Amino acid sequence: MTSVLYDARWIGNHGIGRFAAELQKQIPDLVPFTVKRHPSHALDPALLSYELLRWKPRLFFSPGYNSPLGWTKRFIFTLHDLHHLRVPENSSPVKRAYYDLIIKPACRRAAAVLTVSEYSKQEICQWANISEDQIVNVGNGVGMPFTSSGPTHDPGYAYLLYVGSHKVHKNLPRLLKAFAASGVPKEVHLLMTGLPETSLMNAINELHLAGRVIFIGFPSNEELAMYYRGALGLVFPSLYEGFGLPPMEAMACGTPVLTSNVCALPEIVGDAALLVDPMDTDAISDGIRRLSQEETLRTLLRQNGLVRAGHFTWPKTAERARMVLQTAIGLPLD
Repeated sequence: MTSVLYDARWIGNHGIGRFAAELQKQIPDLVPFTVKRHPSHALDPALLSYELLRWKPRLFFSPGYNSPLGWTKRFIFTLHDLHHLRVPENSSPVKRAYYDLIIKPACRRAAAVLTVSEYSKQEICQWANISEDQIVNVGNGVGMPFTSSGPTHDPGYAYLLYVGSHKVHKNLPRLLKAFAASGVPKEVHLLMTGLPETSLMNAINELHLAGRVIFIGFPSNEELAMYYRGALGLVFPSLYEGFGLPPMEAMACGTPVLTSNVCALPEIVGDAALLVDPMDTDAISDGIRRLSQEETLRTLLRQNGLVRAGHFTWPKTAERARMVLQTAIGLPLD
């Protein structure tokens, strides 16, 4: 019988994917479960239960939000946040039904539910109507290659950096307006991960920012660390985050951070970032101006950020998760 069967299908180049990869690396006793079907597939809960009958694990553990439907034995899954319910453009009747019919009952049946911040823990407890003892905040971490030492991206001009998707809740239209209104010298550019999209390019042209906003595609982790190190600062005025990995990665690289004063972000960055109201374009603009022009502020944020990032490591996250797994199966895990 397999002790802990681990849903390794979540591993990938995204937030849950990094969490999944690091846990698998840090907890060697996990047995990877892989099939050619993404765990977010609509039929996965039912198919997963059928497949677990063959594997017969002592415990099934998912680093993502999928859970086996009808599985009567022990399982643990991870609900990083409720963005599929809280962010309108990420929601749909099908997703809401999935959460109500699959995830909410799973929260009550699971041996434990993992999450990554106290903000998410409270949201999930209230939404699923479960005890705080049922859900464990294991946090997220940051590690190599995100360190302050290493190669630095130097394009020949100063730049601010945005890292993340282009989804509506990432607040990019306000970020672009704030950048245009900030009054920072035209030599200062804004670099953004991802590829140019029609709506963003239209906004860039309307704001007369053509040539100042550069899309850098999807850099590897090593390349991204170089972009962090070379930036005047990270600008991340998101409207909703259950954790927010880019600010923590930036801090670990010694990069000053501007981010939002809502959701989990203040909890995660503490006093080590410049916090702004993400709904207030003027506040974002003023923050950009200060981040670009005040060397003393950048030095303070850089120092505080390095200290703050030291509290969030993957070994710490994995150890918290390992203790929950060990309690669930009643056996030690190496």
